Amino acid sequence: MSGMGGRKLTVAAAIVGVLITGGGAAYALVPSEAERVAAQEAPDGTQPLTDEEAAAYASEIPDPGPVPSTSAESRSAEASPSAQPSPSSSASSPAPKPSKTSAAGCQTGEYQREVEKYLSQIGTYDAVVVDGRQSTGDCSAIKKFQKRFGISPVNGRAGPTTRSVAKRIATSLTAAEQAKCGAPGSGATVCVNLTLQTVWVVKDGAVVFGPTVTRTGMKGYATPVGTYSVFRRNMKEWSNPYKVWLPYWQNFVRGIGFHATTTYLHNASIGSHGCVNLLYGDAKTLYSTIGIGTRVKVFGHRPGT
Repeated sequence: MSGMGGRKLTVAAAIVGVLITGGGAAYALVPSEAERVAAQEAPDGTQPLTDEEAAAYASEIPDPGPVPSTSAESRSAEASPSAQPSPSSSASSPAPKPSKTSAAGCQTGEYQREVEKYLSQIGTYDAVVVDGRQSTGDCSAIKKFQKRFGISPVNGRAGPTTRSVAKRIATSLTAAEQAKCGAPGSGATVCVNLTLQTVWVVKDGAVVFGPTVTRTGMKGYATPVGTYSVFRRNMKEWSNPYKVWLPYWQNFVRGIGFHATTTYLHNASIGSHGCVNLLYGDAKTLYSTIGIGTRVKVFGHRPGT
């Protein structure tokens, strides 16, 4: 592939495990299809990935796993009940209504009112009117939300993925969910909510990062619950055996850690082999927010694992 300073990118065809060494010890990491990141022919030190590299990686790697619909927006956790990361659907939910284009130029999705409600609760996007009707302001807010959380396509339509993510983020901000990470203390704590599939950082009692979305261990490889601390970090963790990059790697237990994934994060029919997958931008921000010794609290339970 051109435009990468002479470096050619390839995608690992089969990964059984990644061997990471450091501090005189060896740690085994087994990335899944969901965790695979782009591979280069040779490492070039530990410089951070550039935005161009990240974009190239994303263009090189196809969305893994089955796609239940031709619409990218329908790649929701709700489309795969066995792997659904949040309680965002129920048997009593009304049947979705056909979309129609509003005067604002955006389609009115089947979850318009719910998305409006959650965005209103989150409160960091353009003002929305909770009335179930698409407007120019609603369309703008939904598009910004979709872009922020890597939802594709960014079209302002309140479909199942947008609804699921909005509900999970809004719920993560509630006092009840915040309390599950433990009582506020000094220093920073990374909170990993397996039930909602969200991550945030609390420092001195205040949320300083997130909540954002994640995808954790699949069935048989559930991300372990417990309290840990970051003990190894590398901007570009290179695996010699498998020639795979783990961008913004932060190891907190055994071979499990935070890192960026270049696959479609919202394909919940797949999962990691224990790692906490993050959007590229979130992995980069988290790397600059915490450090060695930062406490990591993993709690809850991902349905289906």
